[in-house]
Amino acid sequence: MKLIVGLGNPGKQYHQTRHNVGFDVLDKCVKSFQLEFNKQKFKGIYAESMIHNEKVIFLKPLTYMNLSGESVRPFMDYFKIDLSDLVVVYDDLDIPPGKIRLRQKGSAGGHNGIKSLIAHLGTQEFNRIRVGVGRPLNGEAVVHYVLNGYSKEELVPMEQAVNKTVEALEASIQKPFIKVMNEFN
Repeated sequence: MKLIVGLGNPGKQYHQTRHNVGFDVLDKCVKSFQLEFNKQKFKGIYAESMIHNEKVIFLKPLTYMNLSGESVRPFMDYFKIDLSDLVVVYDDLDIPPGKIRLRQKGSAGGHNGIKSLIAHLGTQEFNRIRVGVGRPLNGEAVVHYVLNGYSKEELVPMEQAVNKTVEALEASIQKPFIKVMNEFN
């Protein structure tokens, strides 16, 4: 069983903001499999299906970004999901818009959603796909930057990044994550 988690914030005011790229990826991925988020459990909404002979659950925590671990940990415990079967998708300021990076472990790098996951999972060793959103320019506050939508110049690269991340997630259902990393990094 695989668990694919997209990090973001619930609510229309956060829709299609930089900080919600994890939700955007999951929305597109779920739609590509002709599924919908129609179940709710442990402070999250999810969709599930058999894909390539593997049960896959797509989870969007509704706890707000900084408390994501409060949804993911009980979800993993309840469904008995191994850490090696978890993939987390989230925004990353240190990667240019439109680029993605896959990793199997690492620090939170200042990302509060990942800090929460590390605290609740008790480890930094879980699969992740970081979707670049770049850093703010001209002294704009990080909080303001990540909670705002993309500039016109970012729209096409971000759409490409979302599509590439969906491809990587689909590959991760069928292949070991290390092979997917080698293919998409």
